[in-house]
Amino acid sequence: MPSGPGPIRDDLIRQIAMKIPPPIATFLLTSETSVNGIIKHHGRTNTNTIQIVDMLSSGTYSELKAALPSVRIVQVIHVIDEDSVDVALEISRQVDAILLDSGNPRLKIKELGGTGRVHDWKLSRQICEGSGCPVFLAGGLKPDNVKQAIEEVQPFGVDVCSGVRTDGKLDRKKLYDFIQQVLSQE
Repeated sequence: MPSGPGPIRDDLIRQIAMKIPPPIATFLLTSETSVNGIIKHHGRTNTNTIQIVDMLSSGTYSELKAALPSVRIVQVIHVIDEDSVDVALEISRQVDAILLDSGNPRLKIKELGGTGRVHDWKLSRQICEGSGCPVFLAGGLKPDNVKQAIEEVQPFGVDVCSGVRTDGKLDRKKLYDFIQQVLSQE
C-alpha cells in the first residue's frame, strides 16, 4: 500500500484467514489494479473478500467474479467531488459492496486509505441513496464523529483505521468508545 498504517504480510494474512470460520468475512486489501494481479494476490492469501483500494486498470469486475466466484468484491471509492458519486453509482451495480474513503488516488504518491481525513458526507449520502449494493463509510471516523456520520450518511456499515489509534498503535479505549457510539445508533 502506498499509504496507510499497518500493512500485513501476505503469508500472515493467509494464516489468519485459514483460522477464521467461513461465515466471518476475511479481507484482503489490495492495491493491485489489474484483474490478473488481484487474482494472483488473492491466491497468496485465500481470503473470502477482496477490497480493491484503487480503480481497476485492466480487466473487469465480471472477469474477477468469474475467476473467483465464491469471493466477495468490495471496491473502495475515494470521495473527492461530484464525479465520485457517478463513479460509485456505476460500480455499485458490478460489485458486492463499496467502501467510501477519503484518500486521493490522483496524487503523485496515491493516498489509498488511512488518511484520517473526513470527506463530504453529503456526497456519501447521495451514493448510499442510489447504490445498487451495500455501502460502508470510512474516512476520518473516530469516536467523537461516528454517530453523526451514521446519522448523516446512513451507510450499511462503518470502517475505521486511524481513528482508533494512538501513536500508530491500536488504542483499546478509542476502539471501545467508537463501538459504543456505533451501538448507540440502534
